[in-house]
Amino acid sequence: MVNIVDSHPSLAGLKRQIAALTPSAWAEGRSRVSFGLDPLDGRLEGGLARGAVHEVLPRAEGDWASASAFALIVARRAAENSGKILWLSSDAQRRRYGTPYGPGLAELGVDPDQIILVYAPDDLACLKAAADSLACTGLAALILDMGATQRLDLTASRRLALAAERSGVTALLLRPPASILASAAASRWQVAAAPSAPLPGNAPGRLTLSIALLRHRGGATPFDMVVEWNNEYRRVCEPTLLRDLPAPHQRRQMVA
Repeated sequence: MVNIVDSHPSLAGLKRQIAALTPSAWAEGRSRVSFGLDPLDGRLEGGLARGAVHEVLPRAEGDWASASAFALIVARRAAENSGKILWLSSDAQRRRYGTPYGPGLAELGVDPDQIILVYAPDDLACLKAAADSLACTGLAALILDMGATQRLDLTASRRLALAAERSGVTALLLRPPASILASAAASRWQVAAAPSAPLPGNAPGRLTLSIALLRHRGGATPFDMVVEWNNEYRRVCEPTLLRDLPAPHQRRQMVA
């Protein structure tokens, strides 16, 4: 009987890396960033993987603000009131969409002093700054806003994913609508604005988002959901509009 063994240590290492890419092995042992909403966290086995890269796409060009808000919500939950959040953007994106607004950050429960804003002159500098920043364990989360670029390809996203895994920093990549580039991200989300119920005095309602999980390396089934940000409790919740709807049997009685 002949025992077949690996002829070189690097081959054994390669096999271990390949085995680690299976969904069950990949998800095992990772801590989670909880959204605070049981139906949402339950679909994700407790939340989003911490120390990983997650992609956020606006549903349409006009949903960039909503996608940015979703990324900030995840970053805020990852920071847990203590860690710093780095917002890294190219100069082109800054000129196109502006910068995070202090009162808006406060509405998301983010202390403006918790945000570090960095602007890079071009996409290459942006990626280098992102890779270097993800090596800093003092960060809780990083949001990378580069817009439409071919530089953020599979190889570049894999480098970011490995850096995030080593440091434990959670990274959110804002990408353009209908992005088709291959990626090593742990999850991919599509986000759009959704109607909200007005507050007393007909004041604007709470931030309400329509979110859709498009892909998940941990094996979660794609789904879509409408959520509302509750700044008082610092978590997402079921939208007020849905909570106020009568039960199906009550709606039938009202129609009758």
